[in-house]
Amino acid sequence: MDLNEEAVDGAYILHASGRLDSNTAPILEAALPERVKEKPVVILDLANVPYVSSAGLRVLLKGAKTAKASGHKLILTGLAKSVQEVFDISGFTSIFVIAPTVDDARSTLS
Repeated sequence: MDLNEEAVDGAYILHASGRLDSNTAPILEAALPERVKEKPVVILDLANVPYVSSAGLRVLLKGAKTAKASGHKLILTGLAKSVQEVFDISGFTSIFVIAPTVDDARSTLS
């Protein structure tokens, strides 16, 4: 998994690419909780993530809990159909704010 970061108009965007599984989850776990503690709004772009395992879900849940505890916002974008299905089945759809694209997520902040 690769992570690229950028700040755009008051939002902090993490672009992830590659599988999010037990081998790669530590990469996201090293970045996501700290970013949501530091930044009022973090958009996690998953458009290039074709697969999320239970280990990946755990990291995302940790990020959501950290954001909530710090009064900040975590928005997920670009979920592939297969990833969306995992979120629907696991009940994660109700936990996260999910937008189709980064631009859609940014427009909700205005």
